[in-house]
Amino acid sequence: MGMKRLAIRTGLLAAALAAWVTPGAAQGHGHSHGAARADTVIRQWTPADAHFMSAMIGHHAQAVQMARLAPTHAASPAVRRLAARIISAQQDEIATMQRWLRDRGQPVPDSAGGMHGHGAHAMPGMLSEAQMRQLGQARGAAFDELFLKLMIQHHRGAVAMVSQLFGTHGAGQDETVFKFASDVNVDQVTEIARMEDMLVALVFGES
Repeated sequence: MGMKRLAIRTGLLAAALAAWVTPGAAQGHGHSHGAARADTVIRQWTPADAHFMSAMIGHHAQAVQMARLAPTHAASPAVRRLAARIISAQQDEIATMQRWLRDRGQPVPDSAGGMHGHGAHAMPGMLSEAQMRQLGQARGAAFDELFLKLMIQHHRGAVAMVSQLFGTHGAGQDETVFKFASDVNVDQVTEIARMEDMLVALVFGES
């Protein structure tokens, strides 16, 4: 009998709670609260996030610049296919980063032609001007090997930049930045493994 009364009381309490929540939602209070939370998420970015997005634009732009050499310099069809994927993926990501910065009133770097100068060399994995010249002068199998080695270096730099972002207090909490940086990390680590396999096959003459 006591258990039956308890069940009835529990049911009445649940009904009362539902009745208390529903009118508020119907009057728009729930919507206002949700909008406030959404606004909080949108604004939850830091200067470190903006710096990461800005720097990664230049980093990606150099990868695109490197990959654009492949159609005329590479001997391996696999290297040319890899380069085409890098161009497509990283150009799309550059557009995402530029839009994120623009929407928040932040300076938007020009990605044309890669990134040079002191700021470029300060980013992990970035090629020096001498390395870019060396890559541009290479042809055939020599280009394929050098391209893979330098792109592995470049990708490792991007992974390091993501690690630095998430290691900064309060950074990487913005929804777009978090997803973007996480995707970059996974994609670049996957491509590093693929390029390492390609490099081994190239050096040892495996098909």
